[in-house]
Amino acid sequence: MNFKKTTICLFKKKWGIVFLFLLFLFFNVNFAYSATVEELQSQIDKITETKKQLELEIAEYEKQLKDIGAQAVSLKNTIKSLNATINKNALDIKLTQSNIDATQLQIEQLADDIDKNIDKINKDIRAISLLINQISKYDDTSLIENLLTYKNLSEFWNEQQNIFLIQNQIREKILETKNTKTILENNKTSAEKKKVDLLKLKASLTDRKKLLDISKKEKNKLLADTKNSEATYKKMLAEKQALADSFDQELLQFESELKFAIDASSIPAGNHGILSWPLSSIFVTSTFGPRWGKLHNGVDFRASMGTPVKASLGGVVKGTGDTDTICRGASFGKWVFVEHENGLSTIYAHLSLIKVSVGQAVTTGDVIGYSGNTGASTGPHLHESVYATQGVKVMSYRSKVCNTTYMMPVADTKAYLDPMLYLPSLK
Repeated sequence: MNFKKTTICLFKKKWGIVFLFLLFLFFNVNFAYSATVEELQSQIDKITETKKQLELEIAEYEKQLKDIGAQAVSLKNTIKSLNATINKNALDIKLTQSNIDATQLQIEQLADDIDKNIDKINKDIRAISLLINQISKYDDTSLIENLLTYKNLSEFWNEQQNIFLIQNQIREKILETKNTKTILENNKTSAEKKKVDLLKLKASLTDRKKLLDISKKEKNKLLADTKNSEATYKKMLAEKQALADSFDQELLQFESELKFAIDASSIPAGNHGILSWPLSSIFVTSTFGPRWGKLHNGVDFRASMGTPVKASLGGVVKGTGDTDTICRGASFGKWVFVEHENGLSTIYAHLSLIKVSVGQAVTTGDVIGYSGNTGASTGPHLHESVYATQGVKVMSYRSKVCNTTYMMPVADTKAYLDPMLYLPSLK
């Protein structure tokens, strides 16, 4: 019997219509969906190639900034550094926008997958319902009545085999539906995560635009103040260093006279890894201890302007500020002070942009700001100090050197701790 005659014969049989229904329902392909997937993936692939190129260009500027940082401090090198920073920030904006575009397309992909899987589940449910209904009708008829429906035992036996196959298909279809439901739930979870990522990327794009503006303004101010004169620049640096040294000496005298009650048992024992690195890439340029005839009360990290600075441990932001608005070139510049639950507090200084506010809770790794060159800094970097919480307070401090009043963290000298005892080991 040829295929056409076989199909007609099946159609006339009690169960033939069910098999035709299954053929249509189970093997129908949604070509429109496939086309959409291919189009979205093609766009994502193009963006991925663009991102790779941008990342290569950004890496080149980062290398330039590293090389410039190793050279002597001069107006020429400072301008070169600012130009490289401006160009890098512009590329960062493009890269962030590319990440936004790719994430939006990925969300569209997931939405299409979700729609497809919902449609598939609905079809499967309808198919299962129909098959169960047909078998139920058959079960309602006695064996003898079913037997009399057929011309001979051979046809009856064939039909029993068909019923057995349909029962197997029901079981398989139920299992398949469960698997589709799992995929659907995973897609929904991924889509929600992508939406959170998208919000973060959009916030980052806003930050990158601010950082680009900050870099341009800093370059213009430097050129205006120095009138592009190396001699004037050197004079400005010397005056800034003298101001910073005088302020540091004044602050050290004040902090030496503080007598905060510090319970030694409240200070965690030094153990690498209690704190996390505040930057994604670590290069220590100056450690805790004596430096240039005085105590360097923290750790300095190499960080080009605009590098994300992360909280080393979860806690609450107890203070933020910008000492440059009171006395430009002295102290921390833009700073963020975080108190942790384990008896430690940390400060992150010389920032270009602050991303948190007083009272805000942060978790380990949250971006709290971006590195910069504010305060008593001769080049972009990050300074992090660690304190025994009981020995430090954000308070008003009257500076005779600057003839003004600061609001900043001030600590009993015994409260300063070596950050390298708590940060991960460099080995």
